[in-house]
Amino acid sequence: MSYAPPKSLGPLARRQARLAWFLLLPTILSVVLVIILPLMAIFWISFKPIALEDLRPASAMVREQLKGKPKQSGDAAILRYKIRNSSQKDPISGVTLADEIPAGLEVITVDQRCSLKGKNLNCSLGEFEGGQRETLEIGVIAKQEFFDAIIKVTDSVVKVTGRGENILTNFKFTLKNFAYLFDSSEFWTVIYATLFYTVFGTIGALVAGLFAALLLNIDFRGKGLIRGLYLFPYVAPVIAVAFAWVLLFDPFSGSINALLVQMGVVDTPINFFGQKPYALIMVTVFEIWRYFPLSFLFILARMQAIDVEIYEAANMDGASPFQIFWYLSLPTLMGILSILFLLRFIWTFNKFDDIFLLTGGSADTRTLTVNVYEQAFAVSNIGAGSAVAVVIFIFLLFFSIFFFRYLNREEGL
Repeated sequence: MSYAPPKSLGPLARRQARLAWFLLLPTILSVVLVIILPLMAIFWISFKPIALEDLRPASAMVREQLKGKPKQSGDAAILRYKIRNSSQKDPISGVTLADEIPAGLEVITVDQRCSLKGKNLNCSLGEFEGGQRETLEIGVIAKQEFFDAIIKVTDSVVKVTGRGENILTNFKFTLKNFAYLFDSSEFWTVIYATLFYTVFGTIGALVAGLFAALLLNIDFRGKGLIRGLYLFPYVAPVIAVAFAWVLLFDPFSGSINALLVQMGVVDTPINFFGQKPYALIMVTVFEIWRYFPLSFLFILARMQAIDVEIYEAANMDGASPFQIFWYLSLPTLMGILSILFLLRFIWTFNKFDDIFLLTGGSADTRTLTVNVYEQAFAVSNIGAGSAVAVVIFIFLLFFSIFFFRYLNREEGL
């Protein structure tokens, strides 16, 4: 069979292609601005030892003041300029100062680093090390014009130049952030807490949602009310339900602890959210309770789409309820369960607010996302926080590839 090369597109097809790309342009720009650019910025910062104070490059700061307080014509005074490096560690090169001497002040002495042309003062101060401070003093005599004009020295605009290298935009990269991250004694504890919370929280939410869907897949009076109650954990504000859980399980005034002590289950109250290993278990249980309604809705919708004749035929053949579930319902639900597992795993892995509200990351409940917050904002180490974010991205990327390559086999995904 001979091969015929494809014909070139006609004018109409080319116009349609251009129109299609034009309609897709807003979506493409949105993806670039919302996803790709921030992701590239995180990767860029992760290879730089940047703290919060490094986001603004080092620059020269100046304050001008008149010392001596002249009260009448002929009084001597000192025009003083205090220059400092805004950074405590980064140097500044090429620092210069330029100012116009206020009218009514006659210059009598000039700092050796400065030159005076008429009323224009120009000073060359060279390089400033981190935290360096310099003082320039210009001797002046106040004339009557100075008092008549009621001139303030600070009314003049002092121009100071000289900026340090911006560590955020230069091309110097380092692996110190990742070395600091992996050498940390708490890193593997954070990894364990993240995997425990993510794996058991995801599986628990799916299993709870599955059982809830099985219970509501039959008709009975009050079914709509119970379905609405099932949705409460998911739709309620997270700060409200988290505060309610903390109050219920409080070791001093919580109802749960009081009930356990009165029933003789425990001798002393348990600090559920402040004691290992209860804290990690409790935040995982909270994750399951709060997010099982999402799984419940998807699973119930899929179960109600199954043809009832299949179940009727199985009942006529004498199949038990467990056999019906295991051999009929579960294989049909595998597609939606696999999708829910992927989504819930990613969302739970990235979850921050629940743990932060319940424990603040204490008692070995600090996950990778909480670690990002602590490194970037609590410790002000933006580079280390970005490095943790890169670790999260790489882990989820490999998990997604592994999931689609080996685990997902349903519905053509």
